[in-house]
Amino acid sequence: MNNQTITDLYTASDKIREKLIETVEHLTDEQASSLLDGEKWTITEFVEHIAIVEEGMTKISAKLLAQAQTADKKGDGKANLSKNFAQKAAAMRDQKFEAPDRVRPTGTKTVAESLEKMRENRQRLEDLRPLFERVECSDFKFPHPFMGELSASEWLALIGGHEARHLRQIETSLAKMRE
Repeated sequence: MNNQTITDLYTASDKIREKLIETVEHLTDEQASSLLDGEKWTITEFVEHIAIVEEGMTKISAKLLAQAQTADKKGDGKANLSKNFAQKAAAMRDQKFEAPDRVRPTGTKTVAESLEKMRENRQRLEDLRPLFERVECSDFKFPHPFMGELSASEWLALIGGHEARHLRQIETSLAKMRE
């Protein structure tokens, strides 16, 4: 995991995004808004949550990158993910979490609206790419409720991981619908 580049993180995140879009963009409103037995959120709410979280993670990354740039920390395009990050990411893969209020879905957005917000977020993230590749941001961190102190590169990796986590949940919901 520690040999990854910023390009690797963007590529992985883009692949997850493509799969998510393919999975949800053609769902009917009924499918997307069905709350299945044993589930807390609908597919619509999962997609809205992903959009909310990605926006926040992008803002955090931008602030951390700005701090590293101000400190004139030169990067080499490597992600420099910590061992702690790798361990925590593996540990949280199958754990259940309760989303904090600030990132809970409102239930007022459609899948299409949330996908549009995700496209906007992704453009902002893409705009940050040159800065990610140019600065070393390991010295500047912002806390995550479970993961602890994370650098901008770790927040970037977490964007894809978070989306993949919820994509698995969406796929599970769709499998239940087909039963």
